[in-house]
Amino acid sequence: MRIKIKIEYDGSSYIGWQKQDSGKSIQEEIENCLEELFKKKIILRVAGRTDAGVHAYEQVAHFDLEKTNIAVDKISFALNYLLKKKNNKIVILKSEKISSSFDSRFSVKEKTYLYKILNRSTPSSLFKDRLWFIPQKLNLDLMKTAADTLIGKFDFNAFRSSKCQAKSSIRSIKYIKVKRINYIIEIRVIGKSFLHNQVRIIVGTLVNAGKGIWDKKKVSEILSSKNRCEAGPTAPPHGLYLEKIKY
Repeated sequence: MRIKIKIEYDGSSYIGWQKQDSGKSIQEEIENCLEELFKKKIILRVAGRTDAGVHAYEQVAHFDLEKTNIAVDKISFALNYLLKKKNNKIVILKSEKISSSFDSRFSVKEKTYLYKILNRSTPSSLFKDRLWFIPQKLNLDLMKTAADTLIGKFDFNAFRSSKCQAKSSIRSIKYIKVKRINYIIEIRVIGKSFLHNQVRIIVGTLVNAGKGIWDKKKVSEILSSKNRCEAGPTAPPHGLYLEKIKY
């Protein structure tokens, strides 16, 4: 049977989702707990890999089991017990049986990424490694206007890292929403799939617009250039959250 799990994590102390030769990954920590629980090696398939330092409100993964004596909805509680024992900042929000045709990656219809910026003159002692601190006042209207030019289906080659392995840089963005709640600016980007660092480069570009460095026309020119060197900086990973996945 196929089991779907929803996962919340603080990515600050991990090398990212994907297990690697060295470093502590979210995937490996959960797989180790699955192996301890079911006494066999289990491979997790995930909706989308997150980089080092990136957080998740609701990541989704699946794995297959031949059989289990544990009630499926109780698997999350058992995993949380084991994860906590190993001092992980990972919580399994839900475990459920799902159709064998479900694939956590390929069944995705829409992903929502949230980026948080602390925009005030002083940093925060409470939200360290949770958002990007920018002391210079950002103009929200300029950021919203610049964001509008990136909504739609385009070649986003200017908005992906040099390490991106995607064969095509054509992507569709459903919408970008920018809002301020007191001192925190929230940027939500929604689409089916994203290039490596695409959301963080979009945020870095919108920040330049918010500072008055670039206008809407310039952002449009950056998109048309297809040149990564033209776009803004890659925003720090610790402000980024995988917020929601729609199937």
